[in-house]
Amino acid sequence: MPLNLPDKLPAIELLKEENIFVFDHSRASAQDIRPLRIVILNLMPIKITTETDLVRLLSNSPLQIEVSFMKLKSHTSKNTPIEHMKAFYHDFDELKEEKFDGMIITGAPVEHLDFEDVNYWEEIQSVFDWTRTHVTSTFYICWAAQAGLYHHYGVPKYPLEKKKFGIFRHEVCSGFHQLPIFRGFDDEFYVPHSRHTEIRRADIDRCPELQVISESKESGVHMVMARGGREFFVTGHSEYSPYTLDTEYRRDRDKGLEIDVPENYYRHDDPEQGPLVRWRSTANLLFSNWLNYYVYQETPYDINEIK
Repeated sequence: MPLNLPDKLPAIELLKEENIFVFDHSRASAQDIRPLRIVILNLMPIKITTETDLVRLLSNSPLQIEVSFMKLKSHTSKNTPIEHMKAFYHDFDELKEEKFDGMIITGAPVEHLDFEDVNYWEEIQSVFDWTRTHVTSTFYICWAAQAGLYHHYGVPKYPLEKKKFGIFRHEVCSGFHQLPIFRGFDDEFYVPHSRHTEIRRADIDRCPELQVISESKESGVHMVMARGGREFFVTGHSEYSPYTLDTEYRRDRDKGLEIDVPENYYRHDDPEQGPLVRWRSTANLLFSNWLNYYVYQETPYDINEIK
């Protein structure tokens, strides 16, 4: 089934070029189907890129999905045209009376700050609390995963000596191979990471409500599950497109910033040979499994019954 997206969203034309079936709200209104309602709180600077990356993965499902985009009133995006924000994004205050089958909260470039020093910390805490009564399953990514674990469970983050940057090998933790979120996964799988901070397993293990379900010897904790799958906290960026790390590396290099070549990313570790993509199939499985087993099969038909 296709994705139901806001009329004229730039991702629509980009994804049609990739032969991904999407249509806008105008066409969807003619169908008598109860679509899954997914809301994305996009905290990344380049909104359109992140929208396209996430929508591409959400499209890999037989389910019809209606996507909405949320923004925070206490934060103004500096890297996305204001016309785009006005056309496609709604303030949390506008959406907080509604309910959603699933929610994705992205990373944000504020890792260098303590959580309480982030200018939208108070508002995003309200969003975190709201998800527990208005969303069936919430998928927290990178900084949002750290922030959600800190807010809900008191798990701290720690600065890294140098940026964790590249593609790293992961495994499902013992005892969790049968979880539906991992259906179809290989014994080892690869995930992009790009972060300056980490969470530590020792802190998570002290919290009985949390389960570390996948990790990496190279990059540490990868995925934490809570509330039987109503919350997933994911430290990596499976949604990244093939050239996201390349863009980031060249941007920082050209600015004269200290940046290493991303590990295990370029063919023969040579930026001129381009990336070797090893995470695409895992990314598609991760998002389709989340949608199918933790959203679609768990959410009530009457969306107002979510609680």
